[in-house]
Amino acid sequence: MSKRILLIDDEEKLRGLMARIIGVNGEGFEVEQADSLKSARLKLSRADFDVVVCDVKLPDGNGVDFIREIREKQPLAETILLTAYGNIPDGVQAIKNGAFDYITKGDDHNRILPLIHRAFEKVQLSKRVHQLEQQVGRKYSFDSMIGKSKVLQAAIDLGKKVAQTDTTVLLLGETGTGKEVFAQAIHQASNRKAKPFVALNCATFSKDLLESELFGHREGAFTGATKDKKGLFEEANTGTLFLDEVGELPIELQAKLLRVLETGEFLRVGETKPVRSDVRIIAATNRDLEKETESGNFRNDLYYRLSVFIISLPALRERIEDIGPLAEFFAELSAERMNKPCPALTWQYIEALKRHRWKGNIRELKNVIERSVILAEGDVLDTDSLPYEFNHPVQPHQGQPIAAFSMANAEKAHIQNVLNYTGGNKAEAARLLEIGIATLYRKIEAYNL
Repeated sequence: MSKRILLIDDEEKLRGLMARIIGVNGEGFEVEQADSLKSARLKLSRADFDVVVCDVKLPDGNGVDFIREIREKQPLAETILLTAYGNIPDGVQAIKNGAFDYITKGDDHNRILPLIHRAFEKVQLSKRVHQLEQQVGRKYSFDSMIGKSKVLQAAIDLGKKVAQTDTTVLLLGETGTGKEVFAQAIHQASNRKAKPFVALNCATFSKDLLESELFGHREGAFTGATKDKKGLFEEANTGTLFLDEVGELPIELQAKLLRVLETGEFLRVGETKPVRSDVRIIAATNRDLEKETESGNFRNDLYYRLSVFIISLPALRERIEDIGPLAEFFAELSAERMNKPCPALTWQYIEALKRHRWKGNIRELKNVIERSVILAEGDVLDTDSLPYEFNHPVQPHQGQPIAAFSMANAEKAHIQNVLNYTGGNKAEAARLLEIGIATLYRKIEAYNL
């Protein structure tokens, strides 16, 4: 690994001495020299440097001001400033501009190597963090989503459009359709991507614990509250808060959530002074919230605040053409985790997957593929590694009467035809059927479409 240093000083002898001190030390530092800011700019445009050691007084400018330019050109590089005499105001301004440190020439030659080492360690850490952030960004980006089906692409197009705003989003879809991954993709495509993404499953906590998780509490607010605690609305400040299974939110907490959405303020448990939070809300549910409002289990006003922008995520059985690529991806992922060679998937194996109903959607597919990779003896996945029901589908009982002329069957057939016509786009199907999207979801579930 190269350790590149740029040394900027107009005093040739001193610059040469400094270069020898840095370069001839067995640490592998590669030192380039510049005698002016003009020369330094040229070198910075041609190569990346880890550490820049720069004199304050130069013929064509000031090193303190040049720090900002260095950070613009190479934001991960660290800068150490040199001066012929100590100057406290310059030192303060240098640190404000982003300098790693500020030392005096000559007397501090014995400090320069340890200082460069520390600066280089910080650069390496920054590079690692940057690399991880890029990996996270790629992992949760819309471009990383596997599948070219029209229904998936329609949802992605909507997600990309709404990501550029701070609008509240409601994701609808069955369990296992990837709602959290989709929410993270919206976050990564937004101007909040450098800020926190915090997720909470509203179904995993009791009412009291959920209130504390969301809004935080004051020490002594309840038994076990031994110290102040920030809630997720504070943790996610300036970022995105994803509320999964929002339909499970207790009715008592729905009013507090509505207040945050309307005013940006909330109360910690046990406090009377409101706290402000700038949070973008993405909610998700597999429930029919429209039906829940009719039955009094979900606040009507909260539903309207959450459903400003609805995106329906397609079930796996609605995007059959995506099953093959998804299966290959999960096979490669599972094999890598198990330190096994990645197996090939036979066409019979893929066809068997396509015939399955996938009530658990992508999550179920991932588990089935992982099971197959565990069972695979060679480098091929065939149907013999699939669960029993994949190779022995349940057949309808012979002689059983079929209610071919019932109203329910007619409605089921009509909804299926409309879904086929729209390519599985539920929002468009609901519009054509002249029913609410939540009502359509309820009928899809009832008819097992």
